[in-house]
Amino acid sequence: MTSDFEAQLRAVSLRVTRPRLAVLAALHDHPHVDTDTVIALVRTGHPMVSHQAVYDVLRALTDAGLVRRIQPAGATARYETRVADNHHHIVCRSCGAIADVDCAVGDTPCLTASDDHGFTVDEAEVVYWGTCPDCSEGSR
Repeated sequence: MTSDFEAQLRAVSLRVTRPRLAVLAALHDHPHVDTDTVIALVRTGHPMVSHQAVYDVLRALTDAGLVRRIQPAGATARYETRVADNHHHIVCRSCGAIADVDCAVGDTPCLTASDDHGFTVDEAEVVYWGTCPDCSEGSR
């Protein structure tokens, strides 16, 4: 898997560094985590990596399009490596769990706005809210 991450970094003209590889691996294995969780995950294998290094890596990876930053209303920013499609998210109102949701029909039906006001639409952000199965079970 590391060679896949190295290839991804090279494809967007980013240097291959241990912190970048560690952040990509953490996000690949743990999608939708916040910055503090990324730092903790990275430090399990690289204890000397600073907070600032992780912040810088997240910014570089996001700017390069290798990582997507999402921030549902009222929540801290989260990161994921699923960037090659226009998918959405469902968020638990109780525990904050986040899961991916594919578009309901076709590749990009939500990109057809009823009135685009002359904009060229290239992305739509849809967030579904509800209660996850664990929280629903716990409230019974």
